[in-house]
Amino acid sequence: MRLWGAQSGRERVTLTGHTAVVRSVCFSPDGRLLASGSDDGTVKLWDARTGQERRTLRGHTAAVASVCFSSDGRTLASGGADRTVKLWDVGTGQGWAALTGHAGGVTSLSFSPDGKTLASASLDRTVKLWDAQTGLERATLRGHTEAVGCVCFSPDGKTLASGGADGTIKLWQAVFPHPWWRS
Repeated sequence: MRLWGAQSGRERVTLTGHTAVVRSVCFSPDGRLLASGSDDGTVKLWDARTGQERRTLRGHTAAVASVCFSSDGRTLASGGADRTVKLWDVGTGQGWAALTGHAGGVTSLSFSPDGKTLASASLDRTVKLWDAQTGLERATLRGHTEAVGCVCFSPDGKTLASGGADGTIKLWQAVFPHPWWRS
């Protein structure tokens, strides 16, 4: 992995340490950390300024396709071919939840702007919404006829977009009138 100077277009640092294809990268909200997920089944946290590896997170049993920081930067989510989403404490590097329920590999993750909800897209043609504080599944969104490759919350957190191999983008209402949703 390489860090490039935004204005100069010149490479700043090359990050090495993964032993296979890097599938996903994500900066922490404060820009100090960079997370990466790889086909080697690991997630790595890097110092974004120096490129120094901070720690390796192990827990997936297959390729990691997506990594995503919560809005407060305290939680990192990772998901991949093992059909799980892992939630990690960024400060300690400890995994504190394994979210299961997808019947296919997890392809993309997105935290809502308030950090309370995590969306996961999957090869199983669904999007799942999870309570990011408890790890409980809130909803399964069905509608794509092929694998779902990406998910993203709107800035106000009210809409979730998903894109699929069926060539469609679906917009979902991400705020539900259930009492448990507002917690």
